[in-house]
Amino acid sequence: MNGHSPNAWEGSRVMIVGSMGFIGGFIAEASLECGHPTYLLIRPELASLSKASTIKSLQDRGATTIYGSIKDQDLMEKVIREHKIEIVISAVGGASIADQVKLVNAIKAAGTVKRFLPSEFGHDIDRADPVEPGLTMYKEKRQVRRYIEEAGIPYTYICCNSIAAWPYHDNTHPADVPPPLDRFQIYGDGTVKAYFVAGSDIGKFTIKSIDDNRTLNKTVHFRPPSNLLSTNELASLWEEKLGYKLPRVTITEDDLLAAAREMRIPQSIVAAITHDIFINSCQTNYSMDQPNDVDVCSLYPELPFRTVDECFNDFAVKMISNPKLVNKPANKNGTMMPNPKPEALFITA
Repeated sequence: MNGHSPNAWEGSRVMIVGSMGFIGGFIAEASLECGHPTYLLIRPELASLSKASTIKSLQDRGATTIYGSIKDQDLMEKVIREHKIEIVISAVGGASIADQVKLVNAIKAAGTVKRFLPSEFGHDIDRADPVEPGLTMYKEKRQVRRYIEEAGIPYTYICCNSIAAWPYHDNTHPADVPPPLDRFQIYGDGTVKAYFVAGSDIGKFTIKSIDDNRTLNKTVHFRPPSNLLSTNELASLWEEKLGYKLPRVTITEDDLLAAAREMRIPQSIVAAITHDIFINSCQTNYSMDQPNDVDVCSLYPELPFRTVDECFNDFAVKMISNPKLVNKPANKNGTMMPNPKPEALFITA
């Protein structure tokens, strides 16, 4: 175990699993920013050069790092009990969803945890119904939900919908990939809308919810009206940043279903979820009329969301400051051509 002592202000003691991932990183930063004693469970193999600087940065801000795996139930129980962990937040990727059952067992045995947030951070998986292989991942998440409820563990389910970035259907995670520079791939007729949320807001509102009695045993939905956009609207917004138009290519429902049927993991999972979002309207085709539904915008009306416009500004600034993201102009009208997409993290929707 490494890291500094917890902050003097004794907020809830938070343990985050999956803090080296995209969403987990924002949650860790938000927890530290709010002054919570923050413990990061990190798999030993991640303490490599690729993650060493990230770990060091979080330690310098006050995080305590603990090396281990949620597959080790005895270790989890020991860690939770010894550190008197009160909040456990899991942001593990799709391959580790089922392993959370052992974490639930450890939480129940330790007896100190007053809230568990399992790895959701996407759609309401009891409502969404993607095709395979996305459905298999959602079934695993549903099983974890039911296991938590049957165990009597206090919970909060975070449904933050889509990341505020261009929704590539053929990439594992769009968050670190700039919007297109050559052409837009428009899903269907491009009019179906989705909610887009910045990573920093996912972290901020997740941490805000952990000590709120109104979110206890509730499903918290992130549906900022200002960030409800279609792919046509996203394309037009990005063209404003570029200063020129790009061609738009239609990706049909059949195209997305074909990509899903290829069963290339995780790419086919992303295609299946993209189909559910932009063909089935899974983020907008229901009303929040269940007693366990709460809207984060209603809970915290004083706290703004970052707009997609602001997030696209960030991408534009990064491209200007980092020429490696693009090649030299490749055609007569000076359109910049992107370099190949970087490898990214597995989606958690």
